[in-house]
Amino acid sequence: MREWKGSVAFITGGARGIGLGIARALGKRGVKLALADVDEPALARAAEELPGAVRTFRLDVRDREAFAVAADEAERALGPVDLLFNNAGIVPHSAVEELTYAKWDLALAVNLTGVINGIQTFLPRLIERGSGYVVNTASAAGLVSDPNLLYATAKFAVVGLSESLRLNVAKHGIGVSVLCPGPVDTDIVAHTRSLEEGVALRDDLVPAVAAFLAGGPGIDAVGEMVVAGVERRSPWIFTGDEVRPHLEKRAAALLEAL
Repeated sequence: MREWKGSVAFITGGARGIGLGIARALGKRGVKLALADVDEPALARAAEELPGAVRTFRLDVRDREAFAVAADEAERALGPVDLLFNNAGIVPHSAVEELTYAKWDLALAVNLTGVINGIQTFLPRLIERGSGYVVNTASAAGLVSDPNLLYATAKFAVVGLSESLRLNVAKHGIGVSVLCPGPVDTDIVAHTRSLEEGVALRDDLVPAVAAFLAGGPGIDAVGEMVVAGVERRSPWIFTGDEVRPHLEKRAAALLEAL
């Protein structure tokens, strides 16, 4: 059983959604929390509700210099970060006929490069200390593709990155999991629209997607699933078994193609 109390966690996208669920699960276990998000009002609300030592940082995960500053300030205030949750993300969407370089750049910068920035900011520190744990948030769509090309591309990359990172850092005493949520009841669709209207879901698609997400577990339940996954040092953390038949079909097709 992991000793949580006194640990320090840095959580991107930590002010709401899955990030806030993770923060709540850790906070009640005595973990000191550094929450990073682009939404300052949400950060203020999270800091007010969470127990124990909490520091907040207005951070766009695309900004490497700001990431380094936030990391330094978090460690000065709370102590060495040993739990890193690269969770910030958006759900960009574009019809294939309407793709542009700008849409690709935004989707990959937030959902993939943002994860890389978190890893590269903290990994040298974790290696130097010889311990730590990293959880990268991907998606079930990072294991079995769906028609959302912008989203699936980045999330497949996060899964591969996490699996390879796990192989590389085990010798340094560092664990890695990739979180592959299915539907989770969050406001990620609205958040994506507020960040960049150009990659938001079309209005006619929003009701069906919102209903799909609302059918999944809430953020507090997901936070507990993440804690349990870290306890098990699981390579993959899931929030439900909705993806199972799709994984089985994909695996069978891959094996058939050999």
